[in-house]
Amino acid sequence: MRRGITATALVAALALAATACGGGDKSDGGSSSGELSGTVTWWDTSSVGSEDKVFKKLAEGFEKKHPKVDVKYVSVPFGDAQNNFKNAAQSGKAAPDVIRSEVAWTPDFASLGYLAPLDGTPALKNQDDFLPQAVASTKYEDKTYAVPQVIDSMGIFYNKKLLQEAGVEPPTNLDELKSSAKAIKDKTGKTGLYLRGDDPYFFLSFLYGEGGDLVDAKTKTVTVDKPEGVKAFKAVKTLVDDGTAKTDASDGWENMMQAFKNGDVAMMINGPWAVADTLTGKEFTDKGNLGIATVPAGSAAHGAPQGGHNLAVYAGSKNLAASYAFVEYMTSVEAQATAAGELGLLPTRTSAYAKKEAVNSEIVGFFKPVVETAVERPWIPEGGSLFAPLGVEYTKVLTDQTTPEKAAKAVGDEYRKLLKDWK
Repeated sequence: MRRGITATALVAALALAATACGGGDKSDGGSSSGELSGTVTWWDTSSVGSEDKVFKKLAEGFEKKHPKVDVKYVSVPFGDAQNNFKNAAQSGKAAPDVIRSEVAWTPDFASLGYLAPLDGTPALKNQDDFLPQAVASTKYEDKTYAVPQVIDSMGIFYNKKLLQEAGVEPPTNLDELKSSAKAIKDKTGKTGLYLRGDDPYFFLSFLYGEGGDLVDAKTKTVTVDKPEGVKAFKAVKTLVDDGTAKTDASDGWENMMQAFKNGDVAMMINGPWAVADTLTGKEFTDKGNLGIATVPAGSAAHGAPQGGHNLAVYAGSKNLAASYAFVEYMTSVEAQATAAGELGLLPTRTSAYAKKEAVNSEIVGFFKPVVETAVERPWIPEGGSLFAPLGVEYTKVLTDQTTPEKAAKAVGDEYRKLLKDWK
C-alpha cells in the first residue's frame, strides 16, 4: 500500500523540539547507495481547504519518487509563519527543513542567517527558466536563498450578473468605480466594493495608482509620506465615505470573502490565491459568473503589487540533500503546471506557461500580463516590517480615527525609525 504523506499540526511539531531540531532527522539525506533518505519537514503556508490539498498531493509524488524520504507536512497559518519560523530558527529547535516563504520574508530570513544559500545546489535546477521578476525576491547580498514557487498580483473580482443587472462594465479607474457602485446600489441594492480594511497589502494598489511607493530602496529614501501617499489615503477614505465600498477593522479576509461569495457586494480586490475559495460560494456555482479585471487605476497609473511565495531551506537542516531535492521537485515545471491547472496559481518558470494546464487556465491567462507589469516591492530585509505601521494608519483612516495627512506622516516617521540612516 502506498505510504501517505504525514500531516502534522504546528503545535505538535513545536512540541517535538527536543527530537525535531533541524527538521527532525539526523541523516544528511543520502544512503550508502546514494539514494535520498530520511525526513524532510515542510511548513506550508498555503490556504487550508484548497491550496493545501494540491500541495500535499504534490509532496506525496515526491515521496513516490524517493521512497526512502518521509515528508512531514505541517500546515502553518500564514499570519503566524514568519514569527514562528524566526523563533524556531533562532532557538535551533523545531525549525522545518523547508518553509514556504512569502516573498518579503526571504531577504529578512537570509539577513538573519536562517536560510541556506542555494547557488550551485540541485534546488536551483534550470534556474535560467525562472521569470526574472520572480527571482528578484530570492536574492540577498548577491546570493540566492530561495526558489520561487508561485508569483502573483491583484485584480478586481466581479460578479458578472450583478454588473449586468446594473448595466455597467468592470471599472477601469476610480471614477468609473464610483459611478458603477452607485448604479449597482440603485439597481440591485448591493454595495459596489468590499475594501479590506485590516490588511495594508490591499492598500498598495491605491498607493501605486497615485504614483507613490513605500520607500525608494535605491536612494534609501522613505516616500510613503510624500504627496502621492497622502492622495492614496484620501482615495481609499473617499471610497468608504461616499458609499462606494464597505470595509472592516478586523476579520477582513473572512468578511470580504463571505460578502463576495454570498452576493452582498459586487466586487472585491484580490489575487489568484483566492479563486478556488471564491468558486465555493453560492454566487459562483456557475463558475462563469466570476469575472476578473485589472485593478482600477488611480490618477497616475494602474498599480498592483508583485507578490508570491518562495521555497527556502533552513540553514540548520540536518537533511540538506533531500531538502534541496524536495524544493527542486516542488518548483519544477510539472509541479507548477499542476498548481496552475488545479488552483489557477501563476508559475514562476517560463516553460510552465506552455503546459496545457496553464494554457487552459483562464485565471493564469488573465493574471500573467498583470504580473508582468506589477510593481516590485522593496526586496530589503525590513520589507515585511513595513506593513505593521502602515496597517495601523490604514485602518485608522478607513474608520475615521485619523486624517490622510496625519496617517502618511505617522507611517513615514515609523519607517525612519525602522530604517536607520534613511532619508
